[in-house]
Amino acid sequence: MASVAGITVSDEGGIAVLRLTKPPANAMDPALVEEGVRVAADLRAADPDAVVFTGQDRFFSGGLDLNVIPNLTATEQREMVRGVNQVFADWYGFPRPVVVAVNGHAVAGGLILALCGDLRFGVANGKLGLTEVKVGVPYPVAAIEIARAEVPRKLVRRLVLGGELIEPAEAHAAGILDDVVDDGALLGRALDAAHGLASHPRRVYETVKRQLRAVALERIGASIDADPLVDTWLGEDTADAAAATLRGGR
Repeated sequence: MASVAGITVSDEGGIAVLRLTKPPANAMDPALVEEGVRVAADLRAADPDAVVFTGQDRFFSGGLDLNVIPNLTATEQREMVRGVNQVFADWYGFPRPVVVAVNGHAVAGGLILALCGDLRFGVANGKLGLTEVKVGVPYPVAAIEIARAEVPRKLVRRLVLGGELIEPAEAHAAGILDDVVDDGALLGRALDAAHGLASHPRRVYETVKRQLRAVALERIGASIDADPLVDTWLGEDTADAAAATLRGGR
């Protein structure tokens, strides 16, 4: 098993199993985003049969690390926007099957990461949502394009504009999750699904996946190095909104 900062990678019969291991909430800071980009590049070169992505304990991922992000300098903010765009683009456009085992809460950027999966399975105990509006953090281009492409139109308005959190059952009914299973069965279900997708002819699977996601990926690719938010990502209210969220006030 290979290990990097916040991510472990193991091989399960030709399936690369990635686990986020940054307690307590697998939250994304610049180092974790950088590792996510590196792991995606390494696995693209290794060309596994498929990938399974999961978290640990009660969290798949809580999104951006609100203890860190509001304190980034202007230069660090620009690099973070570029990194977030790159990591989401890499996983959304990953050529091999990607199955996500959402083992608990998947919030904000954590849910965007889950939406990168070709199939997504969850458990009953957890909340899912896109809460960026509550914490004063606008969406980098890759995040909003993936949300627009993968979340049904009626629900995406509630999540993106309302910052709502929903239960896994509602996420399943809406198609965000493909099934909700018992905690102990989650990883096995994801591995079975990954083997199933990997059984399709390799070249054809990669081609049709690229076709399916072409519109979103083209929009992301056109703006990945020129995101309008690069110089205006965080505002004066971000720190207060993030602090309120951390206190449980929002």
